[in-house]
Amino acid sequence: GIVLVAINPYEDLPIYEQDVIYAYSGQNAGDMDPHIFAVAEEAYKQMTRYEKNQSIIVSGESGAGKTVSAKYAMRFFATIGGSVSKTNIEAKVLASNPIMEAVGNAKTTRNDNSSRFGKYIQIGFDKRYHIIGANMRTYLLEKSRVVFQAEDERNYHIFYQLCASASLPGFEDLGLSKYFYLSA
Repeated sequence: GIVLVAINPYEDLPIYEQDVIYAYSGQNAGDMDPHIFAVAEEAYKQMTRYEKNQSIIVSGESGAGKTVSAKYAMRFFATIGGSVSKTNIEAKVLASNPIMEAVGNAKTTRNDNSSRFGKYIQIGFDKRYHIIGANMRTYLLEKSRVVFQAEDERNYHIFYQLCASASLPGFEDLGLSKYFYLSA
């Protein structure tokens, strides 16, 4: 398959808008500039042409923009494979993310809110290639962070939230104060 190297600009750019999606739709790989929409178009085209499942692997270091790239790919599929207003796949798939971030995000030397999760997002299409659903599975990548942090890094946000809640009514009922990392 094709490989794209993307850099997180840390700001919104006009290269991800609706008109750009339509510009890449239906194009052949290599006919347009490298773009996450070109990768998504190639996967969509292969799926519709050969009726075979496709995968897009988004990989990179902390803060590289993996989640943002995945959102743009989902936005492309939602636009091309059905009405964005009806599907709103990006928002639905990522709806659980804020809760997951508290449990699986930590401050690193490169990013104050770095996800320590791997994500597997599966998008389902019907026979007309319209999106009919999606599923996101997450798995914790850095279990070692629970017991060790590098200098200038922090544990998962949830530990600090729990420690800050230790004096609230009902905390003792949770039985969490027996854990070394949550004791004051």
